Amino acid sequence: MKKREITRMAIKALVACAFFTGAAGTLGIANAQTKLKWAHVYETSEPFHKWSVWAGDEIKKRTGGRYEVQVFPASTLGKESDLNQGLTLGTVDIILSGGSFAGNSYKPLAITYFPFMFRDAEHQLKFAKSDVFSELAKGYDEKTGNHITALTYYGARHVTSNRPIIKPEDMKGLKIRVPDAPAYLAFPKSLGANATPIAFAEVYLALQNGTVDAQENPLPTIEAKKFYEVQKNISLTGHIIDSLLTIVSGQLWTKLSDADKKIFTDVMQEATEKTGREIIASEARLVDVFKNKGINVITVDKGAFREAVLKNTKPADYGYRQSDYDRILNIK
Repeated sequence: MKKREITRMAIKALVACAFFTGAAGTLGIANAQTKLKWAHVYETSEPFHKWSVWAGDEIKKRTGGRYEVQVFPASTLGKESDLNQGLTLGTVDIILSGGSFAGNSYKPLAITYFPFMFRDAEHQLKFAKSDVFSELAKGYDEKTGNHITALTYYGARHVTSNRPIIKPEDMKGLKIRVPDAPAYLAFPKSLGANATPIAFAEVYLALQNGTVDAQENPLPTIEAKKFYEVQKNISLTGHIIDSLLTIVSGQLWTKLSDADKKIFTDVMQEATEKTGREIIASEARLVDVFKNKGINVITVDKGAFREAVLKNTKPADYGYRQSDYDRILNIK
């Protein structure tokens, strides 16, 4: 074989090898898996975590493995304000967050935390499918660049305390922990209590060592966080029907195809439906559970609390729009 022919064959072999390597590399990029961080502040025993993990698995399944979601529970990636900031910083991709914290970026979104806004869980679930919620979510999206995909029922918030809280006047002077977000201040301040913002992960210790005399949360949270171990009274005030938002970072959302956006949205909305129904069922059974533990569960006159609150404050005092308030109240 002539030297020229050998050289020509060698060149062809090199070209073929380069083509194969390039094609394999392109195929590798096409099949590359994107790893995502989903974070929240709730315990692994709570439905919020269980259904977040389910949602992550479903996203992986429905996208053919192109996305793998790791869920970080119990404030492992920071407190709730940190997680909201992390969406912008790129340290998290998806979070569960109260609208109260998301409302720090877009105040109208926190209107749902005004006391006695919702009649019950079903009222809030109807709100989640309403035009007013869609408009509030759109306003947040436009302001932050992030995207709200779903709203989850979190529960009716009740007061736990060292001393019994039976009537509105009993709140006067009470040192009560509230989440570190302005939306939670209307209820305690309007009744003369001393609201003390404390991060969620620090509440048990604050109750245990007497930093505060009371806190407020839904019954499933009181159980999961074991607040009943350090508080012997639960007053069923139901002053806020609370919710969580599933929020996707703008950095991730803008990279998703329309098909993937639909998958993410569908899965997250399915997860919120499953979570909400589980929370509603838990609330129904937990009153008796706490009574059996020897906790003093107090049925209060909610009308008296509502009247006392609304006598002393209104949505505009906290920068909320009266029109949003009225529209939500009128959802049937």
